[in-house]
Amino acid sequence: MKTMFTKLFSAALLASLIVGYTAKAQTTSLNADPAVPAATTTATPASIPAEPKTEAKATANTKAEVKAPVKAAEDTSWKPQRRIWGYAFGDLYFAQHAPAITSSQGKENNYTGVPTGRNAFQFRRVYLGYDYDITKKFKAEVLLSSEPSASTGVNGTTSIQNGDNLVDGKMSFFIKNFNLRVRDLWNGTDLVVGEMSTPTFALNEPGTNAPTSLAEATWSYRSIERTITDYHKDNSYDLGAALQGTFDPQTKNFGYVAMVGNNSTSSLLSAANANTGFYKIFYGTLWGKFLDKKLYVDFYADYAQTAPNTPTVGAQSHNMFKVFAAYNAKLFTIGAEAYTQKFTNGVTNKTTTLAEDATAHGLSLWIRGAIVQGKWGYFARWDTYNPDTQFNSADPYAVNTNYGSYDPTTKEQFVTAGLDFTPAKNIHFMPNIWFTQYKDKLAPTTAGYLPDNHTMVYRMTFFYTFGK
Repeated sequence: MKTMFTKLFSAALLASLIVGYTAKAQTTSLNADPAVPAATTTATPASIPAEPKTEAKATANTKAEVKAPVKAAEDTSWKPQRRIWGYAFGDLYFAQHAPAITSSQGKENNYTGVPTGRNAFQFRRVYLGYDYDITKKFKAEVLLSSEPSASTGVNGTTSIQNGDNLVDGKMSFFIKNFNLRVRDLWNGTDLVVGEMSTPTFALNEPGTNAPTSLAEATWSYRSIERTITDYHKDNSYDLGAALQGTFDPQTKNFGYVAMVGNNSTSSLLSAANANTGFYKIFYGTLWGKFLDKKLYVDFYADYAQTAPNTPTVGAQSHNMFKVFAAYNAKLFTIGAEAYTQKFTNGVTNKTTTLAEDATAHGLSLWIRGAIVQGKWGYFARWDTYNPDTQFNSADPYAVNTNYGSYDPTTKEQFVTAGLDFTPAKNIHFMPNIWFTQYKDKLAPTTAGYLPDNHTMVYRMTFFYTFGK
C-alpha cells in the first residue's frame, strides 16, 4: 500500500513540474518577440506597464511603413532596333536615241556613253543596310551601296569600269553610310558623327529628330530619277558631323540640320585634293510642316571653299541656295524645287583669258498620285537647267571648277512620266519614259558648238524593299 502511494505521488509531482515548465516557457517565448502585443501573453495585466503597449503598436506601424516599395512599371515605349534591310531598283531599258558616245552632252546622266539602240537589264542601285541600337541613347547605322552606270561601249569593245565597278567590270559595294547617332544630345536634337546623308535632299530618318519631309522622300520616285540637285551633283552624303533637331520635339513640325563635312562623299582623297584636306563644306537647312502637315517647306544652303585650280585662276568656292515645297492632298502630291548655285572663278573666258564666276539655275516641278489606291499610281516631272546665266554665246569657255561633271555650255530640259503598279507592299513595277533635251548655248559660228540633241529611253523599272 505504501509503495503504491509513493508511485502515485511521484507521478503527480512529475506532471505538475512538466505543466509548470511548459507554461513558463510559452510566456517567456511570447514576451521575447517585440512585434507581438503584450496583451496576447498569459501574463496578468497588472504585471505589464502601459508604455510597452504603445511602443509595441508603434513598432508594428513602423514595420508596415518600411515595407519594400512597389516596383515602378517598366518602360515599354522604346524597343531596341536590330534590323537588316535593303532595297534595289533597276530597269529593262531601250535607248531609242542618244548622242554620240564621244559627245560631251548629257555627261551627268545615267546613260552617258550608251549608244542608240542599246537595250539591257540593269541594276541602278542596290542597298544593304544594318541599323543597331547600342543603347537607348546611341544608335549605329551601316549602309553598303552599289550604283553602277548603264552598260556602255559598242559590242564590248569599250570598258565599262567606273567608280562602282570592279576592275573586271563586275558590280561592287562601297561604304555609303557608317555613323553613330547620339539621340537627344539635348531635348529635340541628335548629334550624328561619321558618313551620313546630307540635308541637301536625301536625309530621311523616321524615329529620330531628323527631317522626313525633304525633296527626295517627298518626291518618292528616286527609283525613276534623282532630284534636280542630286542630278547636277550636289552631295547626297558626306563624312562629317551634324546636328539634326526639332524646335518642337512633341509635334516635330519644325526643325533644322547643321552639318560640316569633308566634301569628299565616300572617296579617300589626299590632303592636296581641292575638295578635301583643309577645305570643308558647310550644310544647313530649315524645314517645316504646315496646314496639319499637308504643306512641306524646306530652305537649304551650303558653302564650300576649294583650292585654286591653277595659281592664275584665284580662289575658288561654290555655294547653293535652294527652296523646296510640296503639298500633300488626299489623292495626289505636287512639288517644286528651285535653286541657284554660284561657282567662284568657275570658268575662264577664252576670248578675254579672264576667270569668271558662273551661276547655275535649276527648277523642278512634279506630281504623283493614285489611280487605284494601293495598286496603281502615276507620276510626271519636268526640270529645266541653265548651267551659267551669264554665258556669252560668242565666247568659248574653259572649265576651272572640279565640281561634278559641270559643263557651262549646255542647257537641259528633262521629262519623265509613267505608271506605278504595286502588286504587294514594297514591290513596284513602273513603265516609264526618260527624256532629256540638250541645247548648246554657244552660237553656231563659235568654236565647239554642238547641234541640239537628246536622249530618249523607254524603261520598265522595278523597285522592291525588304526589312523596312
